[in-house]
This record gives sequence, C-alpha cells and structure tokens, in this order.
Amino acid sequence: MPPRNALLPRLEAVLYSGQISEGEPVAEFETRFGTLVGNPNILSFYSGTAALHAALILAGVGAGDEVVTTAMTAEPTNMAIMHAGAIPVWADVDPGNGNVTAESVAACLGPRTRAIVVVHYGGIPAPLGGIAAAAARHGIPVIEDAAHALGARYGGAPIGTHSEFVMFSLQAIKHMTTVDGGMLACRDPALLRRGRRVRWFGIDRTQPRTELDVSEVGFKYHMNNVNATIGLVQLDHIRPVLDRYIANGRWFDAALRGVAGLELCSWDRAAEPSYWFYTVLCDDRAGLSKHLSAHGIGNSQAHKRNDVHSVFAARRRELPGLDRFYARMLHIPCGFWVDDETREYIAEVLRRGW
Repeated sequence: MPPRNALLPRLEAVLYSGQISEGEPVAEFETRFGTLVGNPNILSFYSGTAALHAALILAGVGAGDEVVTTAMTAEPTNMAIMHAGAIPVWADVDPGNGNVTAESVAACLGPRTRAIVVVHYGGIPAPLGGIAAAAARHGIPVIEDAAHALGARYGGAPIGTHSEFVMFSLQAIKHMTTVDGGMLACRDPALLRRGRRVRWFGIDRTQPRTELDVSEVGFKYHMNNVNATIGLVQLDHIRPVLDRYIANGRWFDAALRGVAGLELCSWDRAAEPSYWFYTVLCDDRAGLSKHLSAHGIGNSQAHKRNDVHSVFAARRRELPGLDRFYARMLHIPCGFWVDDETREYIAEVLRRGW
C-alpha cells in the first residue's frame, strides 16, 4: 500500500462522499492506468478474472468454441474460458521459461478456435511476435493475461499495447494492488461501450434506467470508487515499486549466472520482464527447496499445472515442454521488499550448493 498519509485521507473522503460504487474515481483511474500501460482504451473490473471473462465475450467466444491457452498458469485463466462456455486447448510451453511457444500455438489452431489466451508467466513476456503472426493468419484475436506482467515490455513497447485485449490483475499480491481488481486494455475503442454494458448487467448506464432495453446478458463485474481510489493513490507511487522488481530480477540474472546446479530462464530478445517472481530451474528441485527453506528463504512452485485438474480432464494431451518446465522450476522472491542485503543473502545461500 502507498504511504498512510497519502492514502487514508483520500479513502476517508470517498467513503463518506455519498457515492461508493462506480463513479468519477473509477473513470479517472481508467484514464490514468491507460497512461501507465500506454493504451487509453481501458475498462476496469472488480477482478482480473472478470476482466478476462469480459475479454472473451468481446472477442466473440461462446459455448462450444475452442480457446488456445496454457496449463502453466493460475486456475482463473482457464476458469474464465469455462465461464464463457468455451473449451481450453493446451498449447505447449518453452521449458526454459514456462510461456507458450508460437509454434505450439500455431499447431493448436483449428476451425473451432475463436481466441488465443497468452500468459506472461512470472512477468516474462511470451513471444508475441510469432503468436500475433499465427493469429493474424487465421483472423483470431489474442488475449494477453498480463496478471504477472505489469511494467513489462515487448519490442520496446509496454505490455498493454500489442494485442486485441490485455488483462491486468490488481489482486492483493500483484505488482500493484487495489485489494482486488482488474483492468482490460482494448485495441479497438469501439468496444468500450459494449464492455461497460457487459460489466453492468447488460445495462447502458448513460441511458435513463426505465427507458432502455437490455439486449444481452451482462454481469456485475464493475469496479467501485473505493478500489479505484486506492488505485489512484497507488499510481502516484507505483513506478519505484515496479523499478525495484525489475532491478532485483536483473540483479539475479547477473548474480546467479553460473551457479552450479542452477539454470536461469531464457526468453525472446524482444522481451523485457517485470519479474513478478524470479524463476530458477533445477534438476534437484526438492533439494533446492529444502536448502532455501532451511535458510529462511521463501520459495514455491506457485501454481499447479491446470491440465491435471479434474475439471479440465477431458482435454489432456502430451505436453513435453510443460513436463520438463514443471519438474524443474522453483520461484524465489524479487519484489519491492527484497533489499540489497536480502538479495545478496539469497545469492550467497544458492552459491553454497545443496
């Protein structure tokens, strides 16, 4: 959270303003967040999952359609596909970073494919150039799940500017939080009006409530003024936070290179990660995890590969790249709370071996 003296007066003002649901703070937050990610066409939502579901709807995904996606993600990515009534089709991942490959995405495209969902795992941008080319050949929109990737860049431009839709999560543990929330960056500004209807029961709130017609199913997905106010204050303080994640990640890139038993992630030359966590690869992951824990260093796998869940069982297929990545990956912290002394300690513990 930002400093108390910056946040609490603004929160108190909105809490006792007489308008705590969606209003001017939400609209202001959308505008300012658009500046942060380089895209003015922003819709806010109460969660990233809601934003992702709305993106699928706006992309034309419906019951029985197929969506090419990844099993190496948090479950909400693929639950949103199920919410839309669609079928997830697993693309394989690069064993060097956990992101889908352009080649695997292209091989999964078929006559029932209506969208491609791309996750930037751990804040490492996926190979958007090759994925966009495959999507363009088939006339299929790309939806980026950038829950881990606020502040990342690809080809010199911010994540948020490359695809038809880009979702950002503002959930409690992301780079930036509004307690909960999600933002959707859209390439086509003409979709914003429909998006606002989708997030509010299909109702056009610019029209008199008793005179309008509701023509499609909508949801209660809007952000409120309280979350938006937290976001507005966060924006005044977020750049140093993002810079610290990135600085720590780049420091680990240099400090851990060549450590015996460790392999570092690799990625597309055009990618500039934002390092939501720092991923190392190790053939003895259990031993490494035990070693780190014994020295008080947090570590985890973070996510269970989605394709092993019963709810997705019908779509299981061979994914050798994911098998290798999932067996070897381990995440360590590199967030704003990791100061110079802490990161030196983490590196020294890793250099000792296990």
